Amino acid sequence: MTRELVVVGHGMVGHRLVSAVRDRDTEGTWHVTVLGEEDRPAYDRVALSSYVDGRTEDDLSLGTHDDPLVDVRRGATVVGIDRDARLVRTASGETVRYDALVLATGSVPFVPPVPGRELPGCFVYRTLDDLDAITTAATAAMSRSGPGRRSAVVVGGGLLGLEAARAMRSLGLSPHVVEIAPRLMPVQVDEGGGALLRTLVECQGIAVRCGVSVAGIVADRGRLVAQLSDGIELDADVVVFSAGIRAADGLARAAGLPVGQRGGVLVDDRCRTVDEHVWAVGECAALEGWTYGLVAPGYAMAEVVADRLLGGEARMTPAALDMSTQLKLLGVDVASFGDAHATTEGALPVVISDPVAGTYAKLVVSDDASTLLGGVLVGDASRYAALRPLVGSALPADPVALIAAGAVALGADALPDSAQVCSCNAVTKGALRSAVAAGARTVGELKACTRAGSSCGSCVPFLKTILAQEGVPVSTALCEHFAVSRAELFEIVAGAGITTFSDLVARHGTGRGCDVCKPVVASILASLSGARGGGHILAGEQAGLQDTNDRFLANMQRDGTYSVVPRVPGGEITPGGLIVIGEVARDFGLYTKITGGQRIDMFGARVEQLPAIWRRLVDAGFESGHAYGKALRTVKSCVGSTWCRYGQQDSVGLAVALELRYRGLRSPHKIKSGVSGCARECAEARSKDFGIIATETGWNLHVGGNGGSTPRHADLLVSDVDTETLVRIVDRFLMFYIRTADRLQRTAPWIEAMEGGLDHLRAVIVDDSLGICADLEAAMAAHVASYADEWAGALADEDTLARFVSFVNAPDTPDPTITFVTERGQRVPAPRTPVLIGIPEVGS
Repeated sequence: MTRELVVVGHGMVGHRLVSAVRDRDTEGTWHVTVLGEEDRPAYDRVALSSYVDGRTEDDLSLGTHDDPLVDVRRGATVVGIDRDARLVRTASGETVRYDALVLATGSVPFVPPVPGRELPGCFVYRTLDDLDAITTAATAAMSRSGPGRRSAVVVGGGLLGLEAARAMRSLGLSPHVVEIAPRLMPVQVDEGGGALLRTLVECQGIAVRCGVSVAGIVADRGRLVAQLSDGIELDADVVVFSAGIRAADGLARAAGLPVGQRGGVLVDDRCRTVDEHVWAVGECAALEGWTYGLVAPGYAMAEVVADRLLGGEARMTPAALDMSTQLKLLGVDVASFGDAHATTEGALPVVISDPVAGTYAKLVVSDDASTLLGGVLVGDASRYAALRPLVGSALPADPVALIAAGAVALGADALPDSAQVCSCNAVTKGALRSAVAAGARTVGELKACTRAGSSCGSCVPFLKTILAQEGVPVSTALCEHFAVSRAELFEIVAGAGITTFSDLVARHGTGRGCDVCKPVVASILASLSGARGGGHILAGEQAGLQDTNDRFLANMQRDGTYSVVPRVPGGEITPGGLIVIGEVARDFGLYTKITGGQRIDMFGARVEQLPAIWRRLVDAGFESGHAYGKALRTVKSCVGSTWCRYGQQDSVGLAVALELRYRGLRSPHKIKSGVSGCARECAEARSKDFGIIATETGWNLHVGGNGGSTPRHADLLVSDVDTETLVRIVDRFLMFYIRTADRLQRTAPWIEAMEGGLDHLRAVIVDDSLGICADLEAAMAAHVASYADEWAGALADEDTLARFVSFVNAPDTPDPTITFVTERGQRVPAPRTPVLIGIPEVGS
């Protein structure tokens, strides 16, 4: 006889429970009634913020239970449980009998008891309905006239808070995150990782305040003012509470079921309550007194209950309570897995921090350094998919070698088949290999047949690795919004004459774009603007596409200030120019330093000071040095034949001409160059993307060099060419690179990845084997003819200047968190919590 199973709640875990029961119940033992409070079908809450990026409710849907033994009732709020009669009662007065009852009621947002929290414009961040309401408010705010940028205050700097900040940014608001803990994501990352995470998040244009709380919210002339505990007031159009969750255990409490000290329905390792007919799974359940706010433990609970309902003996295990997390916020990677805080007895933290590169990596290993216990990755989480499955397993290499620059590559072959690749859905490497052997040929097909990558998505890169290892070609799609590579996207934009991102995504993509494709398209549009008279990079919707530095035409520094770098072509500068730079640095209190690219860098400018600084520099004849952009940076030179007794050609004159020719040229990555007047190579030309060395009869051109963590000498492309020929070939080289390189690919790896390598490159741009050289030269000529200084353009436009404020409600107020001390006669940032952490010796 069919028995009655009632599931209260139809979120991700409730949906998984129903699917697991029906997948296993081949005899039709259970008829399932699902009572869901929301009017919508179950959807992916992990990807909630993608809803504002253009994904629809259908895109997020987890699918329907097309099964005669499943009855899903939406909008059915359960208000009571009669355990003696085994009945549940809904708000409409309906009663439903059960033989087994599973509570999957999830959680509710925690809203601190802040006065004013119920004012119009205050929201929580939990459901699609919440996002619809926030979107409506943000749209209304963006349509209002008035000075300054529209802003949002996000209360909470944890995982969900940063996702909320990302959503606010996608809606066009300037987000400000307030976190009461001393660092962002305090549960997932440690002090060192938190310090770098804050810096990286701030570099993306998201203001952060840690160690303070919101004391109150008041309405003020149609907007809101968030009053912080340190006395600062933040003007906002929207306030979003994302400060954590609380188990939705009200039904259980009212029914007399025991709850944990911190909330949640108490369950044993079978996920059963004290009532043998009542179970609880997901965020509402307290397993041994602890609740778990991630989807992976919830899914594991659902599988255990499904097994138990059908006579199995499954139990929850410590391995099932995986709290690993990964977040990509506006290009910032952060990941945490295993024993991230080194709480295991004898655990050793192995840390490598590189503030210059913006990366932090920590592995927690056993006392003999043989077993991986956990880790934290900030700035670069590309190794997360390979490292997380190794938790509890023997390390395949020295722990330092696994996280250092140029680290040992961890391919799929480094993992045993038993390693769990997808913790959300408990999918092993062996299961993925079996799926490939059975015919899966794409990431989507692997997701469909194994569920791997279908929840949080952090293991998707490893799915690609598995496919490649098994000999299956992997897609080169730029991102989920464009199914083509960057090079193919460039050809689409150029060929179709597209001038805006919205037009491009409407015609050739999906959704609203993301933090990967938006900056790429911005770069492509800027690269092509010369051929079609494009406007300023901060004009119209272009501003919203830019990386953080480009948004303010300056490099953000670790303390939240910016650097100012005027162009000094070839390092040649007049005494008058030096005096102007000195006066500007003195008057604004800026730190000055001669750079390796033969320029003068001025550090410590606040965002609201940038227009005033640049107005003086532009009036004196200086222009942007593009130190902030993916563009030509400098053309370094020695003094050449003008002064040096060894010089064979005028290296300074050529360097100046080349820098003025290629200034403002947007590209997949930064470009550096150098010109040396003889073979002594004082300008270090062979460490540059394109380097030129004088000979007795002309110039040698070298390409594909770079410094950095993996230095590479440039290769000789042509030798003893005259200046006219040299410039023509460089034109072709740069334009070919811009058109065909991948996203964030420097010229060195671009050439190395090219089929045929340097020989192919020489055939294309020297011998014109593809017949495209005339087109490449014309494209460069268009760029040269259309060049305009970006800072001069910004100063001439009032709408652009309105962006340069620290606080939208107090444009002239400096950020009080920016402080300085004096070192060697100049102002430098006041010390923050050190990021660099030592690596203990094994056994110490």
